[in-house]
Amino acid sequence: MGIIRLPSMISSVKQFHKLHSVIKRNHISDVPKGYFAVYVGETEKKRYVVPIAYLNHTSFQELLQKAEEEFGFQHPMGGLTIPCNEDAFFHVTSRLMNSL
Repeated sequence: MGIIRLPSMISSVKQFHKLHSVIKRNHISDVPKGYFAVYVGETEKKRYVVPIAYLNHTSFQELLQKAEEEFGFQHPMGGLTIPCNEDAFFHVTSRLMNSL
């Protein structure tokens, strides 16, 4: 039987609720159900729509932590902004896409 890491689970749930409130406040109608929009880039931000299932993965959570450290939950683009270059974002999301 596996060990349940309660503090880690609580942290993930809190992070999801914060993210959900940001998404809900800035709801964009062209995002399909089960997905959310993010803005990625260090200088010029580009918008990507990614599956909500990515939120369960440690590598994507690390990107979210970087976003929280830099912006808190007040994102300048009106949606979730991830402060990394597109190559790093593609690297993480391509691995996640293969694991789904």
